[in-house]
Amino acid sequence: MASRTDEPLFIKVHPEDNVAIIVNCGGLPAGTEFPSGLTLIEHVPQGHKVALRDLAQDEAIIRYGEVIGYAIQPIAKGSWIEESLVVMPTAPELDDLPLGNKVPPTLPPLDGYTFEGFRNENGTVASKNILGISTSVQCVVGVLDYAVKKIKEELLPQYPNVDDVVALKHNYGCGVAINAPEAVVPIRTLRNLAIHPNFGGEVMIVGLGCEKLLPEQVIPVPDKANILSLQDQQGFTNMVHVIVKMADERLKRLNERKRVTCPVSDLVIGLQCGGSDAFSGVTANPAVGYAADLLVRAGATVMFSEVTEVRDAIHLLTPRVVNEEVGRALIREMKYYDRYLELGEVDRSSNTAPGNKKGGLANIVEKALGSIAKSGSSPISEVLSPGERPTGKGLIYAATPASDFICGTLQLASGIHVQVFTTGRGTPYGLAMAPVIKVSTRNALREQWHDLIDVNAGTIATGEASIEEVGWEIFRLILDVASGRKKTWADQWGLHNDLCLFNPAPVT
Repeated sequence: MASRTDEPLFIKVHPEDNVAIIVNCGGLPAGTEFPSGLTLIEHVPQGHKVALRDLAQDEAIIRYGEVIGYAIQPIAKGSWIEESLVVMPTAPELDDLPLGNKVPPTLPPLDGYTFEGFRNENGTVASKNILGISTSVQCVVGVLDYAVKKIKEELLPQYPNVDDVVALKHNYGCGVAINAPEAVVPIRTLRNLAIHPNFGGEVMIVGLGCEKLLPEQVIPVPDKANILSLQDQQGFTNMVHVIVKMADERLKRLNERKRVTCPVSDLVIGLQCGGSDAFSGVTANPAVGYAADLLVRAGATVMFSEVTEVRDAIHLLTPRVVNEEVGRALIREMKYYDRYLELGEVDRSSNTAPGNKKGGLANIVEKALGSIAKSGSSPISEVLSPGERPTGKGLIYAATPASDFICGTLQLASGIHVQVFTTGRGTPYGLAMAPVIKVSTRNALREQWHDLIDVNAGTIATGEASIEEVGWEIFRLILDVASGRKKTWADQWGLHNDLCLFNPAPVT
């Protein structure tokens, strides 16, 4: 591809593709001629597909070398393939997929890379030094918010080695079917959030006193010294006083912690995308996938997620699992979510947002094929149900909904130290418990949001950088951010979204 951005450019991903996407900002008008001989017969917006040859009615539309849909009518060469012209194919059948028949070879180890983290007593490492205050029920949030504001203003300045005080707020705990089988998901999530490595082993939970989810159920080792029940306190001011006092005791201990040199194998990195567009699968996600391979080679744990955004590309993932057991677990999570969507009388097509379509994605099939590029080329070593913690290292599939906020919450419960988040349309999303590195798919987004985007992968589309070069940039930035040497824009501005639990159980 040419590096001059004023020349007409398109990207064809695979030799068998019969469509390409337009690179140029603002799109290109009818009459535009490409060196390949293609001439546009109508305006095609940036990121949207152009037919590289005449397509007959019902003919397969191919991108990434895969069928993303079928033409609803004849489409002439040089035409804009707008989403209404594409009929979505059925999802891959799950029962007959090959499992582990094309396991990628183990890549050579990557030695010599470290980061500076806080070593915990249980052997885990933290990328931040945070006081986390858990809650057992939404009822206590107003009081806790008041107390946290007071802690940050009056106490935190006294403890310069502590990065933040974070309240783990959620809408669970009462008014829910606490004994329903599916309640295991939100309860497991809250338990694992409470012991996140970035909390340094310090546990503190605020409950009400009459909720269904007892505070003791949220922490792994119940200890009355770590639990405060508001209904046991005399008035509001005393509630706040006791919360502040408990926090002060823990802040003193956290403040004694210092960063030490740690191997990259101690890192757990989460990968996610939000506000995806047609460039996601050719710029940001492949670059993140390359960084993921580097992390796995260095011994780290890397997890990708979002069930509906891999479901239509599952046939490309099951051959990569290390064994049949992992493959069956991957199929199990796909089936679970298929059933979950059916109960809501929708299917995976409900995933695709208006912004995705405006960015050139015709449907969830095209989106999923671009999404899985984040996983790189390593073998898939483990599959986690929502909110579970990994038992090993390497590339892991952590099943979550595709919702940015729920996925982020579940990946935190799985113990991520840093999240890498790709976006084409743009989002100020961030997490208080772990830094979020934002990677843009397009140059125009980086230019528009220069103080929100951490890495620009749009240079890949214009030929100014390679996937490998941007992948190395992301890898190095992960180590810098995990070490506290650099701040992400989201952390610099304090842009942090609320935790959002996945609760498939009934609300009573």
